[in-house]
Amino acid sequence: MADRIYLRHSTDKQTDARQRHALAVLLATGAPVYEDPATSSRQLSLDRAGFTTLLHEAAVGDTIRIADAARLFRSVADILVLRPVLIRRGLRLRVESGLLPGIDLASDDPGTKMMVSVLAAVLEFQRDMISENTREGVAAAEAGGKTLGRPAALAPDKAADVVNAYRQGAAVKALARQHRVAPKTIRRILDTAGARDLPSQLTEPGADNPDTNVTLDLPGLLVDHLRVAGDQSIRQALSAGQIVRRGSGYSVRLTAPLTLHQTALAQSAAFAEGAGPSERKAHRVFTARVTGVEQQPNCQWR
Repeated sequence: MADRIYLRHSTDKQTDARQRHALAVLLATGAPVYEDPATSSRQLSLDRAGFTTLLHEAAVGDTIRIADAARLFRSVADILVLRPVLIRRGLRLRVESGLLPGIDLASDDPGTKMMVSVLAAVLEFQRDMISENTREGVAAAEAGGKTLGRPAALAPDKAADVVNAYRQGAAVKALARQHRVAPKTIRRILDTAGARDLPSQLTEPGADNPDTNVTLDLPGLLVDHLRVAGDQSIRQALSAGQIVRRGSGYSVRLTAPLTLHQTALAQSAAFAEGAGPSERKAHRVFTARVTGVEQQPNCQWR
């Protein structure tokens, strides 16, 4: 029977220093360590690479040690899926600090099951409150005229030069090399200026290539951002969309012109670039869906 240490932090701007401090005695014994750095608690524990490796290497009777319960699970759905796996494999789960220290959270008795479910509900509520406070803080800052996110890569006059050069035939990669920025920075500047939009005669209903409605699922992490930072057309579309629950997360199913989906994608690009891995993944997923429709217009991507 061996101890196995699990560490996780949510973003690439955080560290596991506090967790290592709480687990210092166990770390000093040379117990194996499994990590999921920059991994959101919204991702179920059984879907995380580090924790999956731990399960594969653990033997019957081994004990999983975590600094606090929120490092491993932060939703009722997660613990309801996780506990049966731990019980079947004969593994123990103990928290070293915070709530319920020293108790085997993988015990199969009814009292522990109830206690862990209540703990998971509290942690899920705490996570949701953090998200809500963040959204309210962003809205308040923007209402006060503050500019959020990373500083612009190019000054406004340089951005205007980029748009003019593109409209005169310059390629995106050539402009990126000229201004010493990434191509995605050039594309974001062009999209903000509408320089890459299709001509109106190609998108108006009744033209040779009408902009027909398509149905796409927009990941909830991007929806949360666009409800605050999106333009009026995007916010109205989100209000009319259908919410689709996906585990502890959600998506909004939008039936709208392709150009609106493309606009939502462009307006979420800067947010995803400056956010954590979960937001970047959500943006990649939506990018793939929009690109799929662009390549196969008759398909519905969800």
